[in-house]
Amino acid sequence: MIDYQGHFEAAIEALHAEKRYRVFADLERIAGRFPQAIWRHDGEAREITVWCSNDYLGMGQHKDVISAMQTTVSAMGSGAGGTRNISGTNHPLVELERELADLHGKEAALVFTSGFVSNEASISTIAKLLPDCLILSDELNHASMIEGVRKAGTKKQVFRHNDVAHLEELLKACDRGRPKLIVFESVYSMDGDVAPIEKIAALAERYNAMTYIDEVHAVGMYGPRGGGISERDGVAHRIDVIEGTLAKAFGVLGGYIAGTKAVIDSVRSYAPGFIFTTALPPALAAAATASIRHLKTSQAERDAQQRQAARAKAVFAAANLPVMPSDTHIVPVHIGDPDLCKKASDHLLEKHGIYIQPINYPTVPRGTERLRITPTPLHGDALIEALKDALVETWNAVGIPFAAPMPANAARSRKITPLVVSQAGG
Repeated sequence: MIDYQGHFEAAIEALHAEKRYRVFADLERIAGRFPQAIWRHDGEAREITVWCSNDYLGMGQHKDVISAMQTTVSAMGSGAGGTRNISGTNHPLVELERELADLHGKEAALVFTSGFVSNEASISTIAKLLPDCLILSDELNHASMIEGVRKAGTKKQVFRHNDVAHLEELLKACDRGRPKLIVFESVYSMDGDVAPIEKIAALAERYNAMTYIDEVHAVGMYGPRGGGISERDGVAHRIDVIEGTLAKAFGVLGGYIAGTKAVIDSVRSYAPGFIFTTALPPALAAAATASIRHLKTSQAERDAQQRQAARAKAVFAAANLPVMPSDTHIVPVHIGDPDLCKKASDHLLEKHGIYIQPINYPTVPRGTERLRITPTPLHGDALIEALKDALVETWNAVGIPFAAPMPANAARSRKITPLVVSQAGG
């Protein structure tokens, strides 16, 4: 007899043994009071502060977004009724795709049920439709991109993270007439670093390759209209396919790609991950459209987020907390041990009412375990100070090493030595 249950129990036990078993906190967001939430645990309910949400701008609580969702539910109901091939396309979804194409300056856009699905389905389909395609993938690409590369079934080569010299070596060694697809991210979600987009685009043009960029941790937050890093740097027109999410800065749900009509129509017509999945419900589409329209014209949220992220980095560094280098709104604080990372997260929640999910392997490489903090416009200065005090107390209580003490005349925004990382998801 095969002990099926025993295999699954052993798999879970292995995670416990490696100190990387994941526990999900039972949280209830409070409308109009983000980042406050209710934590339910052991039959009790307690108000806490969330410091690791990907609702980066608090748009999930914005009155225009909530109003659009409520109005559309009342008018059209809750569901989409099936796949778009069976049930047609609800009109709010048509409007959303037009809004997304305009956001990125592209001819067309296509919405999926999640960012993971949009990457997996789009990368694999585009590569399959190109004869003998070679995929060149950044070594720190997200798990959804890695899965899309794997499902393509074509040859792949991985270039060192953000290393344009290595990428050029690989491109130079490939036949110029062979189709090539370079897949990379703009903002890498665990370290907060940014890709050299202009240089990658230049290499693609020089060596006759297509480009596919994941902007999920940048859309809404960068660029004069929230089009991402590629818009901020003025290079969106040089990127063939821009992928993004509606679930982070836009505060709703779903993923998408934007590009030429031919590319978008090909993915729409060939990708199983699109064809055989129920469409995004009209209320979600309407809410996402309201969020995008607001952020196209409002800079206030972006400015406030950048201000609070910079302040958090400076305050934490001044307290000798090991803030990792980050060029963006993401504030990673290094711990380097999975057990201590989980203990720190638990201690912050139980003692201080602060929720920051531990980030362990395989999301980040072993030895780089961390707390990933994401200040938003709604995390005021008082909350930042309270978090700093809680982190210092936690570091002492749990026994986590601080960064080296700063000399009296050192810059207050000192960063710790960068860590060497390997393939990771986020």
